[in-house]
Amino acid sequence: MAHSHVLTGAYLSPAHPTVRTIGMADIKDALRRGVDDFLAMPSHAAFLCVIYPIIGLLIGRWIIGANVLPLLFPLVAGFTLIGPVAALGLYEMSRRREKGLDASWQHVLEIRNSPSLGPIAALGGLLLVIFFIWIAAAQAIYVATFGYTPAASIPHFLTQVFTTPEGWTLILIGNLVGLLFALVVLTISVVSFPLLLDRDVGVAGAILTSIRAVLANPLAMAVWGLIVAALLVMGSLPLFLGLTVVLPILGHATWHLYRKVVAADDSPPAEPRPRPSRGQRYAAEFPASLFTGQRSRTRDDVQ
Repeated sequence: MAHSHVLTGAYLSPAHPTVRTIGMADIKDALRRGVDDFLAMPSHAAFLCVIYPIIGLLIGRWIIGANVLPLLFPLVAGFTLIGPVAALGLYEMSRRREKGLDASWQHVLEIRNSPSLGPIAALGGLLLVIFFIWIAAAQAIYVATFGYTPAASIPHFLTQVFTTPEGWTLILIGNLVGLLFALVVLTISVVSFPLLLDRDVGVAGAILTSIRAVLANPLAMAVWGLIVAALLVMGSLPLFLGLTVVLPILGHATWHLYRKVVAADDSPPAEPRPRPSRGQRYAAEFPASLFTGQRSRTRDDVQ
């Protein structure tokens, strides 16, 4: 039962929310609303995202000390792969503000009481796995290009990358592979996390809805992905400090993009998933009650 709830949510089969077609005007409006949310809740958003510049600086320090400079860019770029997980609190704040509820940062912790907590954790784990695969792929590309000899210093590494044929090969192949990873994450997560916060549809329903949203809006989603990548690069340049503004704006804007792409659920509730009965047992029913319980559990396992 627990595993099936993670996959399909509160119902017996995956939900199929209505996906709408959007245009450039909708993306601009989502970004505008994201900025508006950030201006209305700046201290809260900064509190949620200040960890990212700190993590970026620590990663850079660790890499320089460990003499594994080739992983610096893949790690920084990998933030885009796990960004949807980190923005959960921002989605929740935008959701509460939209409903006219108190949007103070303390309410972010209420996510742990969400019926979709299991699916959210499962989808977050999937993105982490993709992130680690990307790091391994980036390391393999570097080794295949330059071998196992580490860069002696930052200037030496930059000279290798930007002034040699091997370096340009690394840039080309690395960016192409990174683009593939980014497309996969965008496709499965562009509306998944906001949808899970909004409805108990399960991880399968959320991912399928996200894929349908991308297929229904290929151009708009491509533009959205480029905007996200460009803003993250801009935010990372001044020692990652710009991410304290970029990340919350993108997080809030993603919630409003979800609202534009996925129609509100006005349909009657579907048949809820049956739960095992825990009714009272009597001594006179023994041992027949044991077999009845076993049949009930079998049905639940099948469902």
